Amino acid sequence: MLLSVSDVHKSFASADGPVPVLRGVSFTLDHGQTLALTGESGSGKSTLLHLVAGLDAPDDGRIEVAGKDIAGLDDAGRAAVRRRDVGLVFQQFNLIPSLTVAQNLSFHARLGEGVSPERLDYLAQRLGLADLLARYPEQLSGGQQQRVAIGRTLAAEPRLILADEPTGNLDEGTGDDVLSLMLELVADSGAAFLMVTHSDRLAGQLDARLHLRAGQVA
Repeated sequence: MLLSVSDVHKSFASADGPVPVLRGVSFTLDHGQTLALTGESGSGKSTLLHLVAGLDAPDDGRIEVAGKDIAGLDDAGRAAVRRRDVGLVFQQFNLIPSLTVAQNLSFHARLGEGVSPERLDYLAQRLGLADLLARYPEQLSGGQQQRVAIGRTLAAEPRLILADEPTGNLDEGTGDDVLSLMLELVADSGAAFLMVTHSDRLAGQLDARLHLRAGQVA
C-alpha cells in the first residue's frame, strides 16, 4: 500500500484550549488509485492533506508513505520524503516569477535527482506548453500557469500526488480541462492521487471519495 493513514488525530491551540480538527481518521491509497477528499469548510480536509504531505505532524496516529512512517520523522526527514515520493499541487500556482516556464517545469526535479530533457519535452507537449517555454508566469493565463504547476510536480515523477483545490482559481470550463489533463497524466505515471475539493462534480471524476465531517470519516 503506497499510503496508509491510521487513526490520525490533530488539534490546534486556541485561547480556550486545544481545538480538535481530526479525530481518528483512517484510510489507504495504492498506486494508480485516485481519491477525492471532500467535506464542509472546517472539516479538516486541508489539515489532513498537509499531514500526509509531511508539512505538519499529527498529534497521534500513523501516516506511512511508501512504507515510511512520516509521522515519526523530524522536519528534515519529512522534507526528504517529499523530495523523493510526494508531489504537491495547490490552488495558488506558486510559480517562481523570475524563472521561465521551462525553468519552472524543471525546478523541483532538480532539487532531487534531476529530470531528463525527454521527460520535460513529453510534459510540455502533453500540457500544451511547448510553445510557451520561454515565457514568464506573468505572461500566462491562469489555466496555463496551473498546467505549469502540474508539470513541475510531475517532472519529479512522485509516487503520490496531493492536490488542494487545484482548480479553485480557474473558471469552471478551464478547471474541468485542467483536471482531466492532470488525471490523464497521473494515470500514465501510475502514481496515486489524493485531491481536496469542495465540488461533488469534480470529486465524481475520481475513483473514490472520502468525506470528512467534523474531523471524522462520515
